[in-house]
Amino acid sequence: MVSVIRGLVNRGRVPKGSVVTMGNFDGVHIGHQALLKKTVEKAEAYNTTSLAILFEPQPFEFFARETPAPRLTRFREKCYWLAKQGIDAIWVIRFNQAFSNLTAEQFVEFILKESVEARQVIIGDDFHFGRGRQGDFAFLKQHNIAVERMPTIELNGTRVSSTAVREALAASEHERVNALLGRPYTLQGRVVYGDQRGRQMGFPTANIYLHRARTPVTGVYSVRLQGISEKGLPGVANVGIRPTIGGTRSLLEVHLFDFAKDIYGRKVCVEFCEKIRDEKRFPDLDSLIEQIGKDAIVARRYFEERGEL
Repeated sequence: MVSVIRGLVNRGRVPKGSVVTMGNFDGVHIGHQALLKKTVEKAEAYNTTSLAILFEPQPFEFFARETPAPRLTRFREKCYWLAKQGIDAIWVIRFNQAFSNLTAEQFVEFILKESVEARQVIIGDDFHFGRGRQGDFAFLKQHNIAVERMPTIELNGTRVSSTAVREALAASEHERVNALLGRPYTLQGRVVYGDQRGRQMGFPTANIYLHRARTPVTGVYSVRLQGISEKGLPGVANVGIRPTIGGTRSLLEVHLFDFAKDIYGRKVCVEFCEKIRDEKRFPDLDSLIEQIGKDAIVARRYFEERGEL
């Protein structure tokens, strides 16, 4: 079980002498995974703790408050995937104006030396820290930090990055998304009670609030819902605000095929397989119901072709 330490106020709980990696880790893609693997391996070799230092909000969200890029992973999802990579502890630091004003030297002294007493630091070759992004690999070397730099990972000539994942999702290039992440893209959450509109329209749905201002996926998708049975349950899902019925809050609605069990309150993971269409406003409910039926047929065909229905 990964240990999560929250805030500078709890820095006394941070395991001393850890092997440290730092970053946003949005999406925990294959580049992040290589970095985390190296961190875990080094920690095991030194018989110490592997520690990931994260920042909330992510710096790009703090500096672009009006129009930040949509997150690939919420904080809880990020912790889940970091734990999957074998990280022992996560220290999440509040990124605010005061923290953003720390110089690179102050960051090294206060965070890496005083708070962590880092045994070694593993960073990506594009990682910068401190006011004005002054700190980097060379800066750490100059300040007597044992540091190792991981080279950029490329896929078909393109640098693997969170931005590349977002672009592939926006273009519905799911095979590329899978290659960049090393797995299908997913959203996690808890099934909540909805307004029962789906049931009234003949398509009961599992409703999951996304707790984010923007999502990197919107529209209608063939999906698998994980977390209820050993195998993923096939279905069709809509991600969006449901403009036809006047919705304003982003919601993930999943209609599962040939499934009628009560799963309210269950934590689930929704795997996005293939995009069917964009979300749109229909002139009336009958038109919406007709389109949902067509979407369900397309999604069923996707899973039938794969022997899952």
